[in-house]
Amino acid sequence: MKMFENMSYTNKIKWRIRSSWALLAAMLVYMVVMGELGGDSRIMTDLADTVSRVIFFGGFGYVVYRICHNKKLLKNRSLLKEHMRAELDERNQYLHDKSGGIVVDLLLLFLLFLTNTTALFNMPAFYASLSALLAALLLKGLAYWAYSRR
Repeated sequence: MKMFENMSYTNKIKWRIRSSWALLAAMLVYMVVMGELGGDSRIMTDLADTVSRVIFFGGFGYVVYRICHNKKLLKNRSLLKEHMRAELDERNQYLHDKSGGIVVDLLLLFLLFLTNTTALFNMPAFYASLSALLAALLLKGLAYWAYSRR
């Protein structure tokens, strides 16, 4: 991580774009692998089908949006400076850290992956992972809200 500390903000944005493209490729590979393994759609409930589609295609759309947003930042210097100022704001960093920080963000990402995968194969596991995902989202949101009111 020390590699990114000495990097300019422009280079950090370029790395974010590259990693977003890698994530997009990984999502496409995941989609092909899950298509080949083929979950049994006869055992999927309507909720599991809807949630898996929202998670996957919503995540896909979000990654595409982030790529476009970051490219837009690189083209416009004033937007880049404003975004950098907001990102480096101590209050925003404090709220992110107190609401779980990177650990909870990675946990949420893992739970999204787990929920999407279990929706294709096992309904009891899907409901358990969906409950854990919703609980983690609720706890992060409540912690963020509580600390933002101080």
